Amino acid sequence: MKKERSMEKCSFCGREKKEVNLLIAGISGHICDSCIIQAHEIIGEELKTTSDFDLGSVKLLKPKEIKAFLDQYVIGQDDAKKYLSVSVYNHYKRLAQSKPEDEVEIEKSNIILVGETGTGKTLLARTIAKMLHVPFTIVDATVLTEAGYVGEDIESILTRLLQAADYDVSAAERGIVFIDEIDKIARKGDNPSITRDVSGEGVQQGLLKLLEGSIVNVPPQGGRKHPDQKMIPVNTKNVLFICGGAFDGIDKKISQRLNTQVVGFGGTGDRENVDRKNMLQYIVPQDLKSFGLIPEIIGRLPVLTYLNPLDRAVLRSILTVPKNSIIKQYEKLFEMDGITLTFEEDAYEYIVDKAVEYKLGARGLRSICEVIINDAMFELPSEDTKEFLVTLEYAQEKLDKSSLKRLKAA
Repeated sequence: MKKERSMEKCSFCGREKKEVNLLIAGISGHICDSCIIQAHEIIGEELKTTSDFDLGSVKLLKPKEIKAFLDQYVIGQDDAKKYLSVSVYNHYKRLAQSKPEDEVEIEKSNIILVGETGTGKTLLARTIAKMLHVPFTIVDATVLTEAGYVGEDIESILTRLLQAADYDVSAAERGIVFIDEIDKIARKGDNPSITRDVSGEGVQQGLLKLLEGSIVNVPPQGGRKHPDQKMIPVNTKNVLFICGGAFDGIDKKISQRLNTQVVGFGGTGDRENVDRKNMLQYIVPQDLKSFGLIPEIIGRLPVLTYLNPLDRAVLRSILTVPKNSIIKQYEKLFEMDGITLTFEEDAYEYIVDKAVEYKLGARGLRSICEVIINDAMFELPSEDTKEFLVTLEYAQEKLDKSSLKRLKAA
């Protein structure tokens, strides 16, 4: 009896049965739950012969194929899709380039997307991340500050990229970073700062070395650097940076440059051809400088493109056409409760009309839909209801009762 008890211990780590949560007996030995977990991790590492981001096993999509993929999820914005598709395609080709014999080295083409809020900048980035076979991360520029101040260091961008690459440094060095809200780090005045602009111009200066390409020491777990912390060197030479921002008010800078508000006889012919409802299509790097981006950072973002404002027809398509459209998401939520959700066509038209009135872009569609069917999502799961139809009268009633109706077009 004593001999049997003495045998009840893990044959790998030697811990007795009372020291572990589970002890599994074999023919001539035992294994505890901790050793099973460790053995599983070891097997996983040994069988992982290729990296998740191995370019050799990836089929290189052509720009038209990349755009076709984006078309499934994002309505319109053909110009931005073309620029984005070409940039990503060239990024793959650049990574696949061996040492050039003719000394022609392909430089990376960082891209900047300019568009009003709700036009799809972040959606484009998230969608293209679904099809990429390189590490991809989205970071927000609004939290970045110069080193030593409250906020995140510039290097935290690369920490996020390392995390996306499962800390595979070689994979991270081939990754793509989308920096959102890049316009929020514009300097406060058109002239260089006299005082320290730690969340504006200071961040732009810090981004220069990342965008251009240099070896940056990155804290592995994020946070502030300290002397005893082990750093991971990351070379950003092959990291593609895509920046996006609303640049609210830049249309006035463009208008001033185009001289569209001048009273008199000069330049009337050119002014008649200007589409004043979509001034962003005339954007040039000079306008970014006037807005507050420093010339050095503009030079490191050579590809500049814009997103069109969403008109009524595009908003109507966004509501139901994409694979992950707003209505399809709600239909899926109701389907999980065994309820079939349908909308009258008049209800769709009403939702789009209100989104145009409130000028909230595609996000406005989601806000309006949420208000209209929130009560149904609260009540119907507890009732024996199999079908639910949203009529025009129902949509009007719910929106009239909400605080959203107080929104007025700017």
